[in-house]
Amino acid sequence: MHKIRVSIVTLLFSVLVGVTAFAQVENDKVIEKIIEIAQNDNQTMDHLNVLCNRFGGRPIGSDAYDNAADWCEYMFKKWGLEVIRQEVGELPVGFNRGPWFGRMIGGNNMTLHFTTPSYTSGTVGIQRGHVVKEPKTKFQFERMKKTLKGAWVLITGQSSGWPIDYSEEGEAKRAKAIEEKRTDEPATFYKEMVEAGILGIIQSAKVPITTLYDRKNVEKMTFETLPTVPDIKLDEAQYKIIEDMVNRGEFFMLEFDIRNHFKMGPVKYHNIIGVLKGSEYPDEYVICGGHLDAFDVATGGVDCGTGVAPTMEAARMLALSGAKPKRTILFALWAGEEFGLLGSKYFVLSDTTKWPKISNYFNRDGGPTVPLSVTVPPAMYDDFVKVCEPINRVNPDFPFKVKKREGEPRPLPKSAGGSDHAYFQINGIPTISFNLGDPKGYNFNYREIWHTDRDLYNKSIPEYMEHASACNAIVLYGLSNLDHLLSREGLFKKEEPKAEEPAKGKKGKSKKK
Repeated sequence: MHKIRVSIVTLLFSVLVGVTAFAQVENDKVIEKIIEIAQNDNQTMDHLNVLCNRFGGRPIGSDAYDNAADWCEYMFKKWGLEVIRQEVGELPVGFNRGPWFGRMIGGNNMTLHFTTPSYTSGTVGIQRGHVVKEPKTKFQFERMKKTLKGAWVLITGQSSGWPIDYSEEGEAKRAKAIEEKRTDEPATFYKEMVEAGILGIIQSAKVPITTLYDRKNVEKMTFETLPTVPDIKLDEAQYKIIEDMVNRGEFFMLEFDIRNHFKMGPVKYHNIIGVLKGSEYPDEYVICGGHLDAFDVATGGVDCGTGVAPTMEAARMLALSGAKPKRTILFALWAGEEFGLLGSKYFVLSDTTKWPKISNYFNRDGGPTVPLSVTVPPAMYDDFVKVCEPINRVNPDFPFKVKKREGEPRPLPKSAGGSDHAYFQINGIPTISFNLGDPKGYNFNYREIWHTDRDLYNKSIPEYMEHASACNAIVLYGLSNLDHLLSREGLFKKEEPKAEEPAKGKKGKSKKK
C-alpha cells in the first residue's frame, strides 16, 4: 500500500511537471511568434496610416472619431478578439472640419497660414472683406461702428489655442474690462462687433500654431445657438505684416473659405476596448492603451497615434501568435482624452470592483520614441526581469533594461494628471510604463507637434513605433501569465483610495459584441 501511495504521488508530480513544462513550451512558442511577426510583418504604421490619412483628426463628436471607433472595433473582431464598446457620454452637437483657405488680395497677395479651433464657426461660403483693428473704448467703437460691417477684425493678445470665450462668463469679463477702462482684454467689444456685422476675428499665433477647442461652450451648444463668426489664429509673422499695413492706412482685402461644419446632436462617444480573455483568471487584467481622439487641425499622427497604433498592433501580434493568456488582456482606445480624460475616467470610476484586479495599466501618450527601459518598485523587479527578457531578442539596436526604483514610495496622487493613466493612478492602480528615448538621434520635439497643426503622420518614427508594439505584446503576455498579480508593495505610500464622481455627460453603457 505504501508503494502504491508513493507511485500515485510520483505520478501526480510527473503529471504536474509535465503540464508545467508543456505550458512553458506553449508560452515560448507564443513569444517566438511575436518576435517573428515584429521582425517580418509589423503593421504598426499601416494602422497609423488609416487613422491619420483615412480618418484624419478625430475630436469626439466628429464623424472622423466615430468612423475611427467603428474601424478599430472591426479590426479587433477581425483578429478574433471580443470587443467592449463602452458609451462614455454625449455632446449636444457634433463638429466636422473641412478644408480651409485664406489669402490677401492686394499688398503682397500672400497665402495665409492659419487655423481655427474646433467647435468654432466657419465662413458663409467664400468671404472677402477689408481689415480693421479692434476698438478698445466705447468712443472708438461708436466712431468705427459702420466700418466694422463686413470687416475682418485684428484683435489683441497672443493666441493660446483657445477661442475667444463668448459665454456669459466671457461677456462679464469683457464688461468689467470696459468698466475699468482696461485695454488688455482681447476682443473687448466682441458681442457688439458681431452685432455690427463683422466677418470674423483674427489673432496672432506662434508657429507651429496651437489649436484647441471651445471648451467653455461645447457642452452648452444647441443647433440654434451655434457660434456665428470665425475665430482665426494667424501666423504671427503674417499678422504683423497685416497689422503694419493697417497702421499705414494701406488698402487691401482678406479672403477666407473656412469649412467648419456642425451636426445635430446628441452625439454619443465611446471607448473601444479589445478583449483577449484570460483562460484561468478572466476577472484579472493587464491593460494597455492610448486615446483615440485627436485634435483636427492636424491628423493625430503622434498625439495619440503613438499610443493607438502600437496598442492595436500588440493586439494583432498576440492574436496571430495563438496566445491564450491566463489573465484577460485589455487593449483600450479611450474617448475624449483631449476633452478632460473622459473615457479613461469613466472606465475606472464606473466599476470599482476591478481596481484590485488590475495588475498594471500601460499608458502610451508621448513621442513616437522607443521603449528602452522600465523602472519598477523592488517588489515588482524580479517579475519584470523575467517578463522583459525576450524584448532583447527583437531588435539589437534597442537593448532593454529593467531598473529598480530607489527611495521611498511616492504619495498617492490627489488630482488627475495630463493623460489617461491619471484616474488609474489616483485610485491606487499600478501604471508602470516604459521609459522612452531617441537613441538614433531623430531629434523629435514633442512641443512642435503637441496640439498644433504639425501633428501629422510623417512626424512619427517607424522603427521606434514598430518596436514599441513588440514591447507591448511581450510584456502584456508575460504579465498575464504570472501565477500572481503584480505586487503593489512600495508602489505608493499607504492610503485608502477614494472614488470620484463619474465623468460629466450621460451615464455610459457597456456592451460586449
